[in-house]
Amino acid sequence: MRFNNLLKKILLRNKRTNFGNYELVYPKEISPRNHVPDHIQKPSYFQTGNPSENVPMVEIKTDEQIKRMKKSCILAANILHTVGEHIKIGQTTDEIDKLVHELTIKSGAYPSPLNYKHFPKSVCTSVNNVACHGIPDSRQLEDGDVVNVDVTVFLEGYHGDCSRTFLIGNVDYQGKKLVEATETCLNTAIGICKSGEYFRSIGACIEEKAGDLGFQVIPAFIGHGIGDYFHGPPDIYHISNDYPGTMEAGMTFTIEPILTQGEQLIEILDDDWTAVTADSARTVQFEHTILVTSGGAEVLTLPSYNPRQIFK
Repeated sequence: MRFNNLLKKILLRNKRTNFGNYELVYPKEISPRNHVPDHIQKPSYFQTGNPSENVPMVEIKTDEQIKRMKKSCILAANILHTVGEHIKIGQTTDEIDKLVHELTIKSGAYPSPLNYKHFPKSVCTSVNNVACHGIPDSRQLEDGDVVNVDVTVFLEGYHGDCSRTFLIGNVDYQGKKLVEATETCLNTAIGICKSGEYFRSIGACIEEKAGDLGFQVIPAFIGHGIGDYFHGPPDIYHISNDYPGTMEAGMTFTIEPILTQGEQLIEILDDDWTAVTADSARTVQFEHTILVTSGGAEVLTLPSYNPRQIFK
């Protein structure tokens, strides 16, 4: 895959040693897209790459919609958990993509990223200096890598979305600290969610906690409403913001902060998807889909063997 020459110079110039011990990630060979059998229910963008849903306002879901959301979210969480059981040094991110695709299809679901706005694979895998939307390829995971795996499935007409960052082999202290801090920020933000709370409170909470822990938030990527549509209102910013509106019971959306060791600037590579840090710092992301309740929030994207996590 061709690199933008200027971007490559930026990455090489800004490679810094004070971020810890890890290798910069450069895109490698991408295999053909995976096949989806005819019997699998498909989202609106399956053929065109362009979602057709028009979601003008934040949706308050019915009991039946929530039931379906829970089913898709648990499946996404189960698949992500299985990835964690198999991920290892020497495995390519393309092999992770194939595993996620096979598990999704066997469960009767569609891998939501596939052809969403022309994304070429069934899962996002973002390693080290890749902040978001990494495309699975032939690169092998190396000892000391941190890799975010972002799984979304479309099951019975509804999407479930989650991600976590995995430690590959012996990750250095700085990397482990970043991973721990990011998950802490996510859980802290979920903990403030409840009916009547402002959407904007999430970003302020995350930015403050990240700063306390010694990191910054990448502001370019946001959480989103989710349902029979992949992305919709509300927009969930992870830094201080003035987004209008308050949460109400029955709303479902993702919270997915990305923390960085360095500065907040990112660059998009020539594939129009892969976002890398301009200063080559590592980033880490965690994500859950949550349901707002009258007194708190329920995390929907937990594996089926776990009790439902309720924040009040």
